Amino acid sequence: MPAAALIPLPTQSTAKRSVLLDLPYRPVEKRPLPPGRPREWYVSHNRRLKAMRLAIALLDSGVLVPNQARNEKIRSTAELIGVHPPSDTTCHMVRALMRYSR
Repeated sequence: MPAAALIPLPTQSTAKRSVLLDLPYRPVEKRPLPPGRPREWYVSHNRRLKAMRLAIALLDSGVLVPNQARNEKIRSTAELIGVHPPSDTTCHMVRALMRYSR
């Protein structure tokens, strides 16, 4: 076996098995939003951020398919990571983000 085959490529994982996480993703510190935009922009921007945080937390907790992410599961994950319960629209956006990440 050549020596080059023993060295993993930078994109290869060297873990022998997957690592289970105790808690899903925790949101990072919030930064102030830029001033002077219409209110609708802030509402949609915050909704997208919340949906992204929830999608990451669900993926980290093992929910890999959008069909597994029911509204109840998304809302319980929101409670777990400390964000306000999402609306039906945000839950729909979370499933859409999970769908397009594949």
